[in-house]
Amino acid sequence: MGLDLVDIIVNALSGNVDPSLTSEARIVLAERYLEEAREYIAKGNAIQASEKMYKVVEECIKALAETLNTPEVQEARKNGRWFTWLLGEAAKSIADRLSEPVALETWAIAYDIHVWEVP
Repeated sequence: MGLDLVDIIVNALSGNVDPSLTSEARIVLAERYLEEAREYIAKGNAIQASEKMYKVVEECIKALAETLNTPEVQEARKNGRWFTWLLGEAAKSIADRLSEPVALETWAIAYDIHVWEVP
């Protein structure tokens, strides 16, 4: 169904929890994915490592969007989930708001790696 358990929990709590706490939880999750990616790299499994790195970027985009309260956060809450296109829009909003094109560039690279992985 494409649902993310973390998103379901965060959305359920969103009205009752300080956004900085949900952002912090996403960063902790991103750190866990980063560690898993390192483990896959050590095992020589580039495909699984790239999937974990995609998740790192995804969680960081969500955390930044929540911290900055971008319009995409409200859309994700309304939909009950983050769609891929919404993450791309959030990355653009973050890049624009922070005057940091690297946010959008990082998302684009992560998405490409996620979609174009080679077995």
